[in-house]
Amino acid sequence: MADSLAIIATKGTLDMAYPPLILASTAVSMDMEAAIFFTLYGINILDKKKFANLKVAPLANPAMPMPVPNIVGAIPGMTAMATKMMKDMIKKISWPTVPELLEICHEGGVKLWPCQPTMDMMGIRPEDLIPEAEPAIGAAAYLEYASQASVTLAF
Repeated sequence: MADSLAIIATKGTLDMAYPPLILASTAVSMDMEAAIFFTLYGINILDKKKFANLKVAPLANPAMPMPVPNIVGAIPGMTAMATKMMKDMIKKISWPTVPELLEICHEGGVKLWPCQPTMDMMGIRPEDLIPEAEPAIGAAAYLEYASQASVTLAF
């Protein structure tokens, strides 16, 4: 599989949803094949109830635009404030939302693979996922794909 991209998404926060979705959508726009394997908390990106409202946690997040001491990050409402700040920054530069990026990926042919063992562990059913999600697979199926990919990344 020359010119293909295999990504693992392990984190389900707003800030960590963008890298795999942007890279996969860019890859297919460059005529590459692309797939994202959503495991552990990364599966939140495919969860119907969560994907449109992912959050950014300021607690213990040294990458925040302005450093937030942990004691401040623990104050109720700080996650909502950090999430709003990030959404405002995203809107200001005209990036698509996570739901829009998922649709772009799906329309471009990106395989959006949920991890079956993660679904089992978290009690997630196939009907809990967005319609764009592929049938769930396990590590062996993903590794078969990734072992043939020209680029592999993990987030």
